[in-house]
Amino acid sequence: MTTITFFRQDGIFYGFEEKGHVGFGEAGSDPFCAMLSSLTMYIVDAIEDVYHGKADYEVDEAATAIRVRSPSALPAFESDERVRFAVSGLFLTYYTMLEDMLLHDDLYEYTGEGGFKVRVEDREYL
Repeated sequence: MTTITFFRQDGIFYGFEEKGHVGFGEAGSDPFCAMLSSLTMYIVDAIEDVYHGKADYEVDEAATAIRVRSPSALPAFESDERVRFAVSGLFLTYYTMLEDMLLHDDLYEYTGEGGFKVRVEDREYL
């Protein structure tokens, strides 16, 4: 089971954490996990290379976890409104896409206790 927790401050999405293995296939060759990893790195690269924002990310292979946060989504850290809108929009779009996938979970067959769930936590960016 993969749990994806999105972080939000004052209604603004600024990051997420993914933990666990989806179970669509064997660990190391799971196309669903590969999709999540690809989208995660796409978001990091877009923040840094396209919008010239700051992305903080940590990978913990032992715990099968990655955490991505960007102060560039928040007014306290980024003065350019366009950058804030674009960066928070990346996180919101990812959240919306995953929520839509959950509506159609009958399209996916997971092994064992597989699957994924999505949560949102309101928390301060520290």
